[in-house]
Amino acid sequence: MTIPDSVDVLIIGAGPAGSSAGYWLAREGHSVLIVDRAQFPREKACGDGLTPRAMHQLSEMGLRELVAEMHGTSALRVSAGDRSVEVPWPSHPTFPANGGVIRRCVLDAAVAANAFTAGAHVIVGHEALSPLVERGFCRGAVISTPAGTEHTVRAKYLIVADGANSGFGRSLGTFRFREWPFAEATRGYWHSPRSGEQIIESAVDITDRDGNALPGYGWVFPMGDGTLNIGVGLVSTCRDFTSITTAHLLEAFVERIAQRWSIDPAAPIGKPISARIPMGGSVGPTAGPTYLVVGDAAASVNPFNGAGIEYAYESGRMAADVVHEALATNSPAALQRYPRLLHDAYGDYFKVARLFDRVIGRPRVMRQFARAGASNRVLMDSALRVTANMMRPDHVGPAETAYRIAARLIKLAPNA
Repeated sequence: MTIPDSVDVLIIGAGPAGSSAGYWLAREGHSVLIVDRAQFPREKACGDGLTPRAMHQLSEMGLRELVAEMHGTSALRVSAGDRSVEVPWPSHPTFPANGGVIRRCVLDAAVAANAFTAGAHVIVGHEALSPLVERGFCRGAVISTPAGTEHTVRAKYLIVADGANSGFGRSLGTFRFREWPFAEATRGYWHSPRSGEQIIESAVDITDRDGNALPGYGWVFPMGDGTLNIGVGLVSTCRDFTSITTAHLLEAFVERIAQRWSIDPAAPIGKPISARIPMGGSVGPTAGPTYLVVGDAAASVNPFNGAGIEYAYESGRMAADVVHEALATNSPAALQRYPRLLHDAYGDYFKVARLFDRVIGRPRVMRQFARAGASNRVLMDSALRVTANMMRPDHVGPAETAYRIAARLIKLAPNA
């Protein structure tokens, strides 16, 4: 595909956030170019398990057929030792009653193709090397082609969506609040005759080699195709985080669940892969005079559970809305609404979640949380509603009440 010399909007990254933004902007009739240095299909460490919140965004983008074809999930099983409890996905007036499981290599390609169908130019295997800056304003980017040549693309506005550890974002001045929690995750695939189950599992009793409870969890996503996605995620708030390797935690977790899930720990499908994930809005600034930062590049990841797909789709859509306004009104100042939209949607919630991560970083607290969560269905039902960010706006139950109290208290902590 020929690279255009100029577009209304240049999007760096064709992942969930970039493709979402590209879809919504192309639908409004704007000229959009999405560039990504990787080729599709591509593997990712996280994201095969989709919450109802993510399923809703896919349907909103017209991908209902893809949603219908996914392996569905109806419930979550939380386990700790010999205890376990199953809870269905919470009911909600907006989100569906089911989640889904799909490989990221399939999902990302489908969402990028959807943006292309809507009218966006999507070019993969091309890397955005550096911003084109004129008089202090970003006016485009220098793009490297597979042939090794460089092409300058001018744009009225840019959306930075190149994922965690965003190189392009850093070149524009973004930075991470290093005192805020982040996560590390490792996952792999194994064959299993139980791949058809419609329940995902979360083990909340992950420990280090000395038996100390760790702030994180192991997961099992039945893929519906004869395989399981099995992984471990760890939050940085534990005392010896830098000395713990999630790949080793995954090995121990797979050994532990092997008999129950009928898998051979020594026979993974391919090599497990890892990722480090900034969370809780810990990257900023999210807006400049002519650009916005979305998805993982802006750390729009839920610190409660490490979920980022739904927030990538949502932040991409928010960015598209304000860029559309800027283009329609010829007013770059419209972009400054975006940080406020992010704050209104996630600010208090992420702050509560960051404090939660700090609290469970203490082994004794994490151990008590694991025991309680894996043995009390009522408690786990409320916890799932909060951690999946599926609290009801039309009903105040135990989950909503507990969260509102926490949100009020957290305002006393200036930088949690």
